[in-house]
Amino acid sequence: MKKIRLTLTTMLLLFVLFTGSASASNVTATAPAPTAAETAEANTLLARLAEIDALDKTDMSSSEKKELRKEVKATKSRLRAIGGGVYVSVGALIIILLLLIILL
Repeated sequence: MKKIRLTLTTMLLLFVLFTGSASASNVTATAPAPTAAETAEANTLLARLAEIDALDKTDMSSSEKKELRKEVKATKSRLRAIGGGVYVSVGALIIILLLLIILL
């Protein structure tokens, strides 16, 4: 009985701690499908990433490399914004698995 109480208390505590950070995010459960314009923009961004990856960076100065890194970072963040989606943290995944194991 004490073991079950301890387990349930621990799970409740973990649930409270991890849901605070999960509820702070502004990710929606249903992401709208990307439009044709967004798909075309995503394709051009992916092509630019492939161009940057294929570049010979050995003869570039450090400032040029820094600008490329900034561009890659901005491009990847824009692709993430276009793609949407729902991300589940590792902590939430562990809690879900524990709940499934206990309940089933």
